[in-house]
Amino acid sequence: MTDPIHVLDQVILLHGDGDDTITALDAVDLQVNAGELVAVVGPSGAGKSSLLAVAGGLIRPTSGTVRIGGTDLAALSRSKITELRRTRIGFVFQTSNLVPALKAVDQLRLPLTFGRTEGACSPEELLDEVGLAHKAKRRPHQLSGGERQRLGIARALVTAPQVLLVDEPTAALDRQRSQDVVALLAAETRSKGVATIMVTHDHDVLHHCDRVHEMTDGRLAAPAQR
Repeated sequence: MTDPIHVLDQVILLHGDGDDTITALDAVDLQVNAGELVAVVGPSGAGKSSLLAVAGGLIRPTSGTVRIGGTDLAALSRSKITELRRTRIGFVFQTSNLVPALKAVDQLRLPLTFGRTEGACSPEELLDEVGLAHKAKRRPHQLSGGERQRLGIARALVTAPQVLLVDEPTAALDRQRSQDVVALLAAETRSKGVATIMVTHDHDVLHHCDRVHEMTDGRLAAPAQR
């Protein structure tokens, strides 16, 4: 059995100090394998956003370990973590966060201008994979909400990351487009061997996922039975 790509081991994240201390993450353990889509669900304020921030190296945990491909993030300098995020982590946001002036194909070329990473995907081929080859020259305002989110997924994958972190990808979509986006996310996760963590409130899309964890008050429960 291969080692998991993404590991959070006994991660604790505290905000504030003294009597005002808030435990955002409480001894979180999570392992995600290559090609696995893991969902994290829970109420607002449960710690889901904190989980993604720590998992992506945006915030250092108070204690515990975060490893990506065997690399301990705590051992890296700030500049090395920035480099790791650029080359080994892809982010998909609630809103697509696309550059308004850029055509769809150029949205995918932009991350590669900072230095092509080993195994980087062809923007044109990736657009075809997500069903947007015929809209390569369209700008974001000329795309539907579902199309913009698919483009955001493609942009996150263009550098061939090991890890994909996804924050509420269906928040602004209707039921059918939500199903289409998460089905695409699952297919790309498996075909590219990415370790994907998706935070979502949308229980209707969970059947696309390999595992589902409930988060409450900073604690991550064992996977729900499927």
